[in-house]
Amino acid sequence: MRDSDRASHRWLDTARKDLDYAVLAVNAGFHAHACFNAHQAAEKAVTAIHYAKGARTVLGHSIRQLIERLDIASLEVLLSGARQLDLYYVPTRYPNGLVDGTPEEAFSADQSHRALDLARGIVTAATDIIVEPSRDRHG
Repeated sequence: MRDSDRASHRWLDTARKDLDYAVLAVNAGFHAHACFNAHQAAEKAVTAIHYAKGARTVLGHSIRQLIERLDIASLEVLLSGARQLDLYYVPTRYPNGLVDGTPEEAFSADQSHRALDLARGIVTAATDIIVEPSRDRHG
């Protein structure tokens, strides 16, 4: 297995664990934390694609920008969801990212469920891009 393949699989595995953690947070009622971890899952899944495509370093936290830099047509349908998830990067963690209140007061069950759905779509797309071709090469 190439180093870039190994890196992409490590990032994808981590994305899946972040998604699992987001589910736990939703179920426990920690909606701000769920939204943030959904963002992290999606970000790491897209980062995994970059590594699978041969990147040596991947910088940035904007899922939208990470997708756009890939220039993969099949990912374009995920840009709207990426934009939504990007909104969860700062205010889900920091009170000064909000006009008033705390992250836990600001984010709802509806938002966290939607964030999970969006992140699942991105993680699934990354899996399709990374894992399926790998299976073809290795039987």
